[in-house]
Amino acid sequence: MEFSPLNPAGRQLIQSYGDGGFRISGARHEGSVLVFPLATMAWSVAAVDELSVDSLQQVAAAAPRVDILVLGTGQRMLAVPSPIRRHFRAAGITFEVMDTGAACRTYNVLMGDDRRVAAALIAIG
Repeated sequence: MEFSPLNPAGRQLIQSYGDGGFRISGARHEGSVLVFPLATMAWSVAAVDELSVDSLQQVAAAAPRVDILVLGTGQRMLAVPSPIRRHFRAAGITFEVMDTGAACRTYNVLMGDDRRVAAALIAIG
């Protein structure tokens, strides 16, 4: 799926998703990714059952600090284990779970509003 929102200067903008990866600010990323306003990196999680607090540690440790984490769980929205939700709530990070397409759109809107947001996106084949 492709969409073309406005791109604030120097920010990571998700332009499309599918076919096992993402197009972010003009660059193709294969597989799952962690997206921050100023950087995108590969993420080794390929399914919700691989999620753990450790797999999301880069989000909790990000500088500048992340206030909102948008988690894209793939083709459909799937439940995330309670310990992960509790960990982020205790760290003061709002944790939003949705399917990957909705997560891409939500990240772009929040980033465009200059919110301190990150996205953890499981790729869709």
